[in-house]
Amino acid sequence: MMFRFGIVLLGGILMGLAPAPLNLWPLAWIALVPLWVAIASPKTTHPKNRLIYYSLLGLIWGIGYYGLALFWITGIHPMTWLGVPWLASLAIALFCWVFITLWGAALASSWAGLQSWIWPRIFPQSDRRFHYILSRVFIGTALWCALEGLWSSGPLWWSSLSYTQSPHNLLILHLGQISGPNTITAIIVAVNGLIAEAWICWRQKAEGRGQKAEGRGQKAEGVIMLKIGNNPEINLVLILAFCLFLASHSLGFFLYNLPLIQPSDRALKVGIIQGNISNEIKFNSEGWRRALAGYTRGYRELADREVDAVLIPETALPYLWTEETRSSSSFYQAILEKGVVAWVGTFGVANHGESLTNDYTNSLFTVTGNGETFSRYDKTHLVPLGEYIPFEKYIGGLIDRLSPLDAHLVAGLPNQILETPFGRAIVGICFDSPFAEHFRRQAAAWGEFILTASNDAHYNPDMMWQHHALDVMRAIETDRWTVRATNTGLSAIVDPHGKTRWHSQINQYDLYADTIYRRNTKTLYVRWGDTLTPLLLLLGAIMGAIVRTK
Repeated sequence: MMFRFGIVLLGGILMGLAPAPLNLWPLAWIALVPLWVAIASPKTTHPKNRLIYYSLLGLIWGIGYYGLALFWITGIHPMTWLGVPWLASLAIALFCWVFITLWGAALASSWAGLQSWIWPRIFPQSDRRFHYILSRVFIGTALWCALEGLWSSGPLWWSSLSYTQSPHNLLILHLGQISGPNTITAIIVAVNGLIAEAWICWRQKAEGRGQKAEGRGQKAEGVIMLKIGNNPEINLVLILAFCLFLASHSLGFFLYNLPLIQPSDRALKVGIIQGNISNEIKFNSEGWRRALAGYTRGYRELADREVDAVLIPETALPYLWTEETRSSSSFYQAILEKGVVAWVGTFGVANHGESLTNDYTNSLFTVTGNGETFSRYDKTHLVPLGEYIPFEKYIGGLIDRLSPLDAHLVAGLPNQILETPFGRAIVGICFDSPFAEHFRRQAAAWGEFILTASNDAHYNPDMMWQHHALDVMRAIETDRWTVRATNTGLSAIVDPHGKTRWHSQINQYDLYADTIYRRNTKTLYVRWGDTLTPLLLLLGAIMGAIVRTK
């Protein structure tokens, strides 16, 4: 049993090596095999409480995957700059890592537990006929996609299986244009399932041959090594896995090579400022001075390069954007002088209905060249344990607030639209990036380009690369140019095919200007959302019902 647990954990670790920054994305196509074999093999010993046992297997796999992929969250330590003692900071960092790991691992645990409950009620345990294998893979894929859809609707979402392919396997990422990230997840799970079923079938037949040889008094050595070529079921399953992998990448290759139509009247020259203000000083007087000086200098330089607009990172100007504070700001005075539109990352006062409140928002303001605040977007997905405390009534005393404001940050409304002087923009601030539906909705409302503003300085560079990988996926799914401005990296320009045209260096002050193009296309995903998951569930239920009646 311990050996089985170890193999399952190894599979999870392999999946954790697939995403950025290591980018060992081919591992994702085999990393789920150990867990699938462990719960589907007829040789698996079944304890009395089958559901708990198989759920534990899924939990172990999930700990390997999410624990490794999300280890960057421990980079919030030390938080002494927030006044948190060193040991308390370490405890908070470890708590966050364990909590987010177990939250993700619960998805894999739920999947394994559901499989262990469903499969015996539909399929004969030792029957490996092709239509049984196909139905089992179909149901397993549908369940995983459904669980990812459920988890992505919650407050803690980051590590879809699909993001293991970003940013380097751009071919498969283009299938996100069909039905979002679950399109890619479905193919990864299905290929893993087919390989696992082929392995189980091969081992079952090989052991059967060995037992027959021993029954005839012959030595089992040499006989137990069954040749794959003599087994049509195994061949068919492996061929199907290969064809699915090849066909999905071929379709992605076709979409990847569609030309980008970029008329000159849709061009928009955008400048990016990466301020590189460390969190240790960001919210004290020195940080404010350096932020204002750096962003003002950068804005002036980019304006002299004749950009149409300038984007600065999340909370780049660490104060409330009110008439009093902005009028005395050198950055605001530079806007009045140069007359170039700026997207300003700062804090705003929440507006509930017609009245202002004492609550605050993490916001991006569109400021025109005459100093008018043209529009505003408030961050929709706040960082749990960072910008707000989930279940604050119960754990608020345990987890100290990490937000720099001595106030209550509130989330923006989910139906926001950001109008700009250049047309509608699709906006995400930091933790909005993992939520594909957030960007799809804005693209469906005719958002023409993506702006993302982030401050990833809380974490180590692994997180920065993963965050960039998520924005690459959002660019491809919506078929939009993306402009990323971050505090310490990675700022970037990404085209609709997911190619990173430029990215900044980490922990450096940087300026960059480039031309993007406003687009009003609508991919299948933008038009209809994730239609694949409910379709898979429906077809899986039908296939399961048909198989059960036979």
